[in-house]
Amino acid sequence: MIKTKILSVIKGIKSLLSDKYPFGTDDLVQQVVGSVILISPFIFTEEVWRIADTMDVYRTGVALLATFLTGHGVLYTAKKDRDWDSERKFLGFTFRYLSLMTVAFGTVFTIIYISGSAQTFNAGTIQTLKVISITSIFSVIGAAITDSLV
Repeated sequence: MIKTKILSVIKGIKSLLSDKYPFGTDDLVQQVVGSVILISPFIFTEEVWRIADTMDVYRTGVALLATFLTGHGVLYTAKKDRDWDSERKFLGFTFRYLSLMTVAFGTVFTIIYISGSAQTFNAGTIQTLKVISITSIFSVIGAAITDSLV
């Protein structure tokens, strides 16, 4: 019984080390560059902050859902030779997809924080989160396309 469990753990670890669809540091850097290039103009635009100020919770949720679906669509639907089932996974999600979502939201948050945009536009926490939900759509497009093309 213990031997079976050990073999199961070893098999699980080996499944994380996929050679067919490797995901490395170069892929992560490509995602970050694509994200930053596409979102930078939006973060510094007053209109985005004004739109976020008037958004309700429903629209914010739709923006977040659009980010998740767009990321998956670009990574695994638009690029037919990439197979979701063959890539390394963590908690049922591929490392590539998890990194894409981390980059999509993380780059937006980081640029807003570094630039002080929230203070410039006198935005509170809720409004800033709404801006992140809006710009993450563009962030995920830039990150996913760069990862898929390069």
